Amino acid sequence: MAAEDAGADPGSVDPTRALDLLWGPAPQPSRGPRRGLTLDQVVRAAVEVADAEGLAALSMRRVAAQLGVGTTSLYTYVPGKTELFALMLDHIVGVGPLPHTLPGGWREQFEAWAREDWVEFRRHPWTIQLASMRLAPGPHQLAWFDSALRVLADTGLSEHDMAAVVGSVDGYVRGLARQAVDASEIEARTGVSDAAWDAAYEPHLVKYVDFSRYPMLLRVARADAFPTAESTFEFGLRRMLDGVEAFIAERAAR
Repeated sequence: MAAEDAGADPGSVDPTRALDLLWGPAPQPSRGPRRGLTLDQVVRAAVEVADAEGLAALSMRRVAAQLGVGTTSLYTYVPGKTELFALMLDHIVGVGPLPHTLPGGWREQFEAWAREDWVEFRRHPWTIQLASMRLAPGPHQLAWFDSALRVLADTGLSEHDMAAVVGSVDGYVRGLARQAVDASEIEARTGVSDAAWDAAYEPHLVKYVDFSRYPMLLRVARADAFPTAESTFEFGLRRMLDGVEAFIAERAAR
């Protein structure tokens, strides 16, 4: 693979290379000096870089520097960034508990893993981008998906409906996490919080806008009722699972 996988489409590369790393035995360097590294150390170093500096800053050279080794020697462990991305994502997915091992019924289990995902997406914002790529699936990812389906195994839903529920909830969490992460990144980049931005614009906005034309917006604003990212997440999650619960009851009544 070309240096740093420049311009590589993760969906167009040889899938066997990533799958060998994800599912095969831990690779041993076949050339270059033996540094005593493990694949897990390489992945953890890459995660540290992405957490601290963002995915755009991640390169094989940067990871090598984090580990204190030469870039060339790093390629003896991981052939390129695409494979490293797959390893990083699977590593993070494996951090939390599997949904079906959590206490409670299906709804409590879904709520718990959705909240866990919400926390992890915000703790590691770069995972949102990786989750939308066509990366080779690893053992932790497949175990998570299988576990989420197991949660619904006794609900009476069809295989299609179970998969659709898992995909819908996962998509909801990921989408809302992306909004929250985007807002946080703008604040970090500009040094201006949303509250400070609103306070700066509001005195000028009223000169241009007749808010009597937007009575409901004015009503919500006067009530100071705009939700936070956290409260929006909780509200939407509960309403989504209300719908799933009603759907399960409807199917059971047939």
